[in-house]
Amino acid sequence: MESEQIATVKRICIYGPESTGKSTLAAYLAYKFQTVYVPEIARDMISSNDFNLDDILKIGRAQTAAVLEKTSQANRFLFCDTDLITTQIYSDHYLGVIPEELYQLEKQVVYDAYFLTSIDVPWVPDGLRDLWYNREEMFEKFKKELEKRNITYYLVVGRDFRERQLFVVNKLRELFG
Repeated sequence: MESEQIATVKRICIYGPESTGKSTLAAYLAYKFQTVYVPEIARDMISSNDFNLDDILKIGRAQTAAVLEKTSQANRFLFCDTDLITTQIYSDHYLGVIPEELYQLEKQVVYDAYFLTSIDVPWVPDGLRDLWYNREEMFEKFKKELEKRNITYYLVVGRDFRERQLFVVNKLRELFG
């Protein structure tokens, strides 16, 4: 029965650059659909943007493990606050390299839907976020990575978080009933 349940769980990636409401949206959706979500593991593993290749690999492994583990605990949907494409983008941005292992880890988790969060909400500093000056460039990078992989995504826009929540809820119902 458990493997049957896992097979029916839809993994939903809330994806986009920093400070676009991903964590808030993932937590809300988990509450709304009475399920669990996977937070951005990197936030618990690093306290600054001064990290190295070993750190980024640990983050990638831990994020993948968390998604695989939480899938068995999910009820219909599993909402994920990030993915391995995101880890690759930040590895490239901060370290100038993307380790091959991050691509291998990416293949271990398939998402049933991607929601790309727009940068039309205010940027909020939090100690880790530091890319306020190039939000548009980062947004385009996130978008390009999905398009490069031919991944269908749904753009989440609007300064009103309630509007964003309703859009995603309605799109999920449209896609999965």
